[in-house]
Amino acid sequence: MKLKVKAHGKINWTLDILGQRPDGYHDLDMLISSVSLCDNLEFQEADDLEMFLISNNGSRFVPGDEKNLVLQSARALQEATGVARGASIKLQKFIPVSAGMGGGSSDAAAALVALNRLWNCGLKTKELSEIGLTIGADVPYCIEGGLARVQGIGEKVTKLKMGRELYLIIIQPCRGLSTKEVFGSYHSEGHREQGKPDNEAAQAALLQGDLRALAHAMGNVLEPVSVEKRPKMAKALEALRLSGALRAQMTGSGSVVYGVYQNAYKCRKALMQLQEEYPDCLSMRTTDTGIEIVEEGE
Repeated sequence: MKLKVKAHGKINWTLDILGQRPDGYHDLDMLISSVSLCDNLEFQEADDLEMFLISNNGSRFVPGDEKNLVLQSARALQEATGVARGASIKLQKFIPVSAGMGGGSSDAAAALVALNRLWNCGLKTKELSEIGLTIGADVPYCIEGGLARVQGIGEKVTKLKMGRELYLIIIQPCRGLSTKEVFGSYHSEGHREQGKPDNEAAQAALLQGDLRALAHAMGNVLEPVSVEKRPKMAKALEALRLSGALRAQMTGSGSVVYGVYQNAYKCRKALMQLQEEYPDCLSMRTTDTGIEIVEEGE
């Protein structure tokens, strides 16, 4: 049996830190959406568990060994279920790496969802999410996908319904950032009140499809920290604003920044303008799917 799967990236409309737990994890409150940009994975039954990276620009910084979250997810599923079957896994990267778009977590989620089916494990979404949380805090959300309010350390995922499809442009203007380093600097450098979102207002705006209200309510408390470490991000944010974005913001802990546009036409027009300075910038839209099995066969 063979499964072809799309693992969609994500963007943060909001990211707020409510506090730090004794174990070092952070209590978060976020609004997150899946986007059309995705990695492609293929899963086929095999005697052993093995993974192959399909070479492209996106695969340069991705480990192809046991450090990869795809293989870690497969091992965790085997351990949780006692299944001893194998799989040959192919991964083709398109989501930027170390970017705050959840690419690694989405690939991990895809592995759990696909192998649960390939191996006939019979686990429910909640059970897969519990396994996923041991791999990474974003994995439970990536399993659910779409628009969601994500709280706790990432284990509390409340699914929501977008009021309308939204159009975005992303730019990765610099090398990636370490999430651990960004969170550490957030505490040590006194940025706590900067970039604070209004999660309730942002949620209402997303449900109603009110872009102007959303633009006012968005925020990411990690943005000032990351921009300080990567000044090129500030320039890219300004370029997005000048191109007509209703709001430009960083996603996750960076280093991708994005702009949200009134409609598809304005997004396409802005893309043509931005590509003169940022040839690798990409346009995309929101989607209600996180992990998508697109083809199934023998």
